[in-house]
Amino acid sequence: MKAFLYLEDGSCLCGESFGASGETIGELVFNTCMTGYQEVLTDPSYAGQIVCMTYPLIGNYGIDPGVNESRKACLKAFIIKEAAPLHSNFTSRGGLEDFLKEQGVIALKNIDTRKLTRKIREIAGFKGIVSNRELLPEELDRRFEEYRLEKNLVELVSTAKIERIPGEGAHIAVIDYGSKRNIIRNLQARGCRLTVFPFSAAASEILEAGPDGIMLSNGPGDPADVPGAAGTVRILAEKKPLFGICLGHQILSLAFGAKTYKLKYGHHGGNHAIKDIQTGRCYITSQNHEYAVDPSSLAGTGLEVTMINLNDNTVEGIRHRKYPAFSVQFHPEACPGPRDANSLFDDFLETCSIRN
Repeated sequence: MKAFLYLEDGSCLCGESFGASGETIGELVFNTCMTGYQEVLTDPSYAGQIVCMTYPLIGNYGIDPGVNESRKACLKAFIIKEAAPLHSNFTSRGGLEDFLKEQGVIALKNIDTRKLTRKIREIAGFKGIVSNRELLPEELDRRFEEYRLEKNLVELVSTAKIERIPGEGAHIAVIDYGSKRNIIRNLQARGCRLTVFPFSAAASEILEAGPDGIMLSNGPGDPADVPGAAGTVRILAEKKPLFGICLGHQILSLAFGAKTYKLKYGHHGGNHAIKDIQTGRCYITSQNHEYAVDPSSLAGTGLEVTMINLNDNTVEGIRHRKYPAFSVQFHPEACPGPRDANSLFDDFLETCSIRN
């Protein structure tokens, strides 16, 4: 069945429906990962977005329920060049198309993803409408005119209640802004006992649980749209060791008075090179974010830059000079992507041990 991607510049790309039927509008982003399409589909950080995969063949190794990064697919729509007609992998339990239908994800295949990616790179916050029907120009104009990026997407993907995960090691409180499961897996693999809090939990409630350290998770959207988050983190940072990832990194910066800004087309993929300023060591990292910390706003905050992006010099890591709080913009837990920086979890737990 024919399906369409209408772009806000007035152009239209025609493809085939591949997944759930329907219609949606959202911000377009592209992801450069060669593998990991299932992790991309279930990453809460993609809430509210339409994702275009630049790698041309998707679905060739099927679907493994064990690698989902959340309870359900979080993005608005999925766009690919070619869908693999067959899938083969010893862990596969089904195909991509069936998974998309089960998850209610609208998808298009046979789209010129190279052309689309070039457009996304040219226009900041590029928007699109995915539909199974032909839309009239006046309807498109009205839809694009009325559409506004959703606020506080974190509320859609955060846990609704406190979750407790047993362990024999350090007690870590995780503030769930839309946490990927592999952050939890990494902490569990190190023996941690975990208490996972909703994004709206008060600092007093978190401290009352008596954690040895606090993890600020990844999540979707603008960090400034998460109500009360910066104030809560500021209180916690003065009491307990903190480690922030992605959105958690941005919220930590806001907590001490720094500012964030929206990138032209974000960082989404598994091949982003970053450099540790202190050691000179470089890492290839997994990234998925639209916002970055403004380095010019760090003066007087007590924060200092620890890592930079070697592609565009954006801030990739910060730490506080006084408090045991640090964060990174990339994903050391990967999934998908390289795990070069996975040892940051060990650094965090060592800080918790020293502090306590």
